[in-house]
Amino acid sequence: MQSRYDSLPIEGEITSETSPIPHDAWCVWRPQELARRVSGVKRPWCVVGGWALDLWHGAETRPHEDIEFTVLRAEFSLFRHALTGLRFHAVGNGEVRPLLRDEAPPADIAQVWCEDVAAGCWRADMMLEEGTPQTWIYKRDPSIRRPRCEMVQVTTDGIPYLAPEAVLLFKAKYRREKDEADFARAVPMLGKDRRRWLKACIAKADPRHVWLAAL
Repeated sequence: MQSRYDSLPIEGEITSETSPIPHDAWCVWRPQELARRVSGVKRPWCVVGGWALDLWHGAETRPHEDIEFTVLRAEFSLFRHALTGLRFHAVGNGEVRPLLRDEAPPADIAQVWCEDVAAGCWRADMMLEEGTPQTWIYKRDPSIRRPRCEMVQVTTDGIPYLAPEAVLLFKAKYRREKDEADFARAVPMLGKDRRRWLKACIAKADPRHVWLAAL
Protein backbone atom coordinates (compact mmCIF):
# COMPACT_ATOMS: atom_id res chain seq x y z
CA MET A 1 0.00 0.00 0.00
CA GLN A 2 1.34 3.42 -0.90
CA SER A 3 2.28 5.68 1.99
CA ARG A 4 1.16 9.30 1.98
CA TYR A 5 4.88 10.19 2.04
CA ASP A 6 5.67 8.35 -1.19
CA SER A 7 4.36 11.11 -3.44
CA LEU A 8 6.54 13.81 -1.90
CA PRO A 9 9.58 15.14 -3.78
CA ILE A 10 12.96 13.74 -2.85
CA GLU A 11 13.80 16.95 -1.00
CA GLY A 12 12.48 20.46 -0.66
CA GLU A 13 14.68 23.42 -1.31
CA ILE A 14 16.76 23.92 1.81
CA THR A 15 19.64 26.19 2.65
CA SER A 16 22.32 26.08 5.30
CA GLU A 17 20.21 28.56 7.29
CA THR A 18 17.29 26.12 7.59
CA SER A 19 16.75 25.19 11.24
CA PRO A 20 16.15 21.49 11.84
CA ILE A 21 13.22 20.26 13.89
CA PRO A 22 13.83 19.68 17.62
CA HIS A 23 16.55 17.13 18.23
CA ASP A 24 14.25 14.97 20.34
CA ALA A 25 11.43 14.84 17.75
CA TRP A 26 11.90 11.16 16.94
CA CYS A 27 9.13 8.93 15.63
CA VAL A 28 11.15 6.10 14.19
CA TRP A 29 10.39 3.57 11.52
CA ARG A 30 10.48 -0.07 12.42
CA PRO A 31 13.05 -2.17 10.55
CA GLN A 32 10.39 -3.54 8.21
CA GLU A 33 9.39 -0.04 7.10
CA LEU A 34 13.01 1.01 6.59
CA ALA A 35 13.66 -2.13 4.54
CA ARG A 36 10.60 -1.45 2.41
CA ARG A 37 11.73 2.07 1.62
CA VAL A 38 15.24 1.11 0.53
CA SER A 39 14.25 -2.14 -1.18
CA GLY A 40 15.01 -0.68 -4.60
CA VAL A 41 18.66 -0.06 -3.73
CA LYS A 42 20.63 -3.20 -4.50
CA ARG A 43 23.70 -2.15 -2.56
CA PRO A 44 24.97 -3.11 0.90
CA TRP A 45 23.18 -1.71 3.94
CA CYS A 46 22.18 -3.08 7.31
CA VAL A 47 20.41 -2.22 10.55
CA VAL A 48 22.81 -1.60 13.44
CA GLY A 49 22.55 -0.68 17.13
CA GLY A 50 19.90 -2.02 19.46
CA TRP A 51 17.47 -2.89 16.68
CA ALA A 52 20.12 -5.14 15.09
CA LEU A 53 20.34 -7.12 18.32
CA ASP A 54 16.57 -7.49 18.44
CA LEU A 55 16.48 -8.70 14.85
CA TRP A 56 19.04 -11.29 15.91
CA HIS A 57 16.99 -12.21 18.99
CA GLY A 58 13.89 -12.47 16.83
CA ALA A 59 11.88 -10.27 19.21
CA GLU A 60 11.73 -6.68 20.43
CA THR A 61 13.38 -6.86 23.85
CA ARG A 62 13.14 -3.17 24.76
CA PRO A 63 11.84 0.16 23.41
CA HIS A 64 14.01 1.87 20.78
CA GLU A 65 14.22 5.65 20.61
CA ASP A 66 15.84 5.53 17.16
CA ILE A 67 16.77 3.17 14.36
CA GLU A 68 20.30 3.19 12.99
CA PHE A 69 21.44 1.74 9.71
CA THR A 70 24.67 1.88 7.75
CA VAL A 71 25.46 2.42 4.09
CA LEU A 72 28.76 2.77 2.30
CA ARG A 73 29.81 6.41 2.17
CA ALA A 74 30.30 6.29 -1.59
CA GLU A 75 26.70 5.12 -2.03
CA PHE A 76 24.99 7.72 0.16
CA SER A 77 23.35 9.40 -2.83
CA LEU A 78 21.63 6.16 -3.87
CA PHE A 79 19.92 5.82 -0.51
CA ARG A 80 19.18 9.53 -0.40
CA HIS A 81 17.31 9.25 -3.67
CA ALA A 82 15.40 6.16 -2.51
CA LEU A 83 14.22 7.74 0.75
CA THR A 84 11.60 10.04 -0.73
CA GLY A 85 10.01 12.69 1.42
CA LEU A 86 13.07 13.06 3.63
CA ARG A 87 15.62 15.80 4.21
CA PHE A 88 19.07 14.91 5.43
CA HIS A 89 21.14 16.52 8.17
CA ALA A 90 24.85 16.05 8.87
CA VAL A 91 25.47 15.31 12.54
CA GLY A 92 28.84 15.97 14.15
CA ASN A 93 30.80 18.21 16.49
CA GLY A 94 27.66 18.87 18.50
CA GLU A 95 25.76 20.24 15.49
CA VAL A 96 22.90 19.09 13.28
CA ARG A 97 23.26 20.84 9.92
CA PRO A 98 20.93 20.43 6.91
CA LEU A 99 22.62 19.17 3.79
CA LEU A 100 21.90 21.16 0.66
CA ARG A 101 20.30 19.46 -2.32
CA ASP A 102 22.82 16.98 -3.76
CA GLU A 103 25.43 17.98 -1.14
CA ALA A 104 27.54 15.04 0.01
CA PRO A 105 28.29 14.77 3.74
CA PRO A 106 31.78 16.11 4.53
CA ALA A 107 34.52 13.54 5.01
CA ASP A 108 34.53 14.06 8.78
CA ILE A 109 30.80 13.33 9.07
CA ALA A 110 29.73 9.71 9.60
CA GLN A 111 26.15 10.27 10.80
CA VAL A 112 23.14 11.66 8.95
CA TRP A 113 19.71 12.18 10.50
CA CYS A 114 16.72 11.64 8.21
CA GLU A 115 13.87 14.15 8.66
CA ASP A 116 10.36 13.31 7.52
CA VAL A 117 9.25 16.63 6.04
CA ALA A 118 5.50 16.00 6.15
CA ALA A 119 5.41 14.50 9.63
CA GLY A 120 7.93 16.93 11.16
CA CYS A 121 9.99 14.26 12.88
CA TRP A 122 13.16 12.22 12.58
CA ARG A 123 12.67 8.76 11.08
CA ALA A 124 16.11 7.16 10.97
CA ASP A 125 19.79 7.63 11.73
CA MET A 126 21.99 6.81 8.74
CA MET A 127 25.63 5.88 9.43
CA LEU A 128 28.26 6.20 6.72
CA GLU A 129 30.90 3.49 6.71
CA GLU A 130 34.21 3.29 4.94
CA GLY A 131 34.23 -0.39 4.03
CA THR A 132 33.59 -2.00 0.66
CA PRO A 133 30.84 -4.27 -0.66
CA GLN A 134 33.11 -7.17 0.26
CA THR A 135 34.72 -5.95 3.50
CA TRP A 136 33.32 -4.63 6.77
CA ILE A 137 35.69 -2.23 8.58
CA TYR A 138 35.33 -1.17 12.21
CA LYS A 139 35.33 2.62 12.07
CA ARG A 140 37.11 3.12 15.41
CA ASP A 141 40.00 0.86 14.43
CA PRO A 142 40.32 0.19 10.68
CA SER A 143 42.73 -2.67 11.38
CA ILE A 144 39.68 -4.64 12.57
CA ARG A 145 37.96 -5.91 9.45
CA ARG A 146 36.13 -9.00 8.29
CA PRO A 147 34.31 -10.21 5.18
CA ARG A 148 30.97 -8.46 4.97
CA CYS A 149 29.21 -11.77 4.40
CA GLU A 150 30.32 -12.80 7.92
CA MET A 151 29.39 -9.54 9.61
CA VAL A 152 25.96 -8.94 8.09
CA GLN A 153 23.15 -11.41 8.72
CA VAL A 154 19.65 -11.44 7.26
CA THR A 155 16.30 -12.14 8.91
CA THR A 156 13.87 -14.64 7.45
CA ASP A 157 11.93 -11.73 5.94
CA GLY A 158 15.03 -10.29 4.29
CA ILE A 159 16.17 -7.50 6.63
CA PRO A 160 20.00 -7.23 6.84
CA TYR A 161 21.50 -6.49 10.25
CA LEU A 162 24.95 -6.21 11.75
CA ALA A 163 26.17 -9.31 13.58
CA PRO A 164 25.68 -9.15 17.37
CA GLU A 165 29.37 -9.29 18.23
CA ALA A 166 29.99 -6.18 16.10
CA VAL A 167 27.03 -4.34 17.64
CA LEU A 168 28.35 -5.11 21.12
CA LEU A 169 31.83 -3.94 20.14
CA PHE A 170 30.37 -0.50 19.39
CA LYS A 171 28.37 -0.54 22.61
CA ALA A 172 31.39 -1.47 24.73
CA LYS A 173 32.75 2.07 24.46
CA TYR A 174 29.81 3.81 26.13
CA ARG A 175 28.33 1.25 28.53
CA ARG A 176 25.10 3.19 28.92
CA GLU A 177 22.30 1.50 30.83
CA LYS A 178 20.77 0.19 27.61
CA ASP A 179 24.18 -1.07 26.44
CA GLU A 180 24.68 -3.01 29.65
CA ALA A 181 21.21 -4.51 29.32
CA ASP A 182 21.82 -5.43 25.68
CA PHE A 183 25.13 -7.06 26.59
CA ALA A 184 23.61 -9.07 29.45
CA ARG A 185 20.85 -10.41 27.17
CA ALA A 186 23.19 -11.25 24.30
CA VAL A 187 26.13 -12.90 26.05
CA PRO A 188 24.37 -16.18 26.92
CA MET A 189 23.39 -16.60 23.25
CA LEU A 190 26.78 -15.80 21.71
CA GLY A 191 28.64 -18.77 20.34
CA LYS A 192 32.26 -19.50 21.17
CA ASP A 193 33.68 -17.93 18.02
CA ARG A 194 31.64 -14.74 18.42
CA ARG A 195 32.73 -14.42 22.04
CA ARG A 196 36.38 -14.96 21.16
CA TRP A 197 36.34 -12.30 18.44
CA LEU A 198 34.48 -9.76 20.60
CA LYS A 199 36.79 -10.35 23.55
CA ALA A 200 39.91 -9.86 21.44
CA CYS A 201 38.58 -6.64 19.92
CA ILE A 202 37.52 -5.15 23.27
CA ALA A 203 40.82 -6.14 24.89
CA LYS A 204 42.73 -4.43 22.10
CA ALA A 205 41.05 -1.11 22.93
CA ASP A 206 40.80 -1.55 26.70
CA PRO A 207 42.54 -4.51 28.40
CA ARG A 208 40.74 -3.68 31.65
CA HIS A 209 37.23 -3.48 30.27
CA VAL A 210 34.72 -5.05 32.67
CA TRP A 211 32.96 -7.01 29.92
CA LEU A 212 36.03 -9.15 29.35
CA ALA A 213 35.34 -11.26 32.42
CA ALA A 214 31.90 -12.22 31.10
CA LEU A 215 33.36 -13.24 27.75
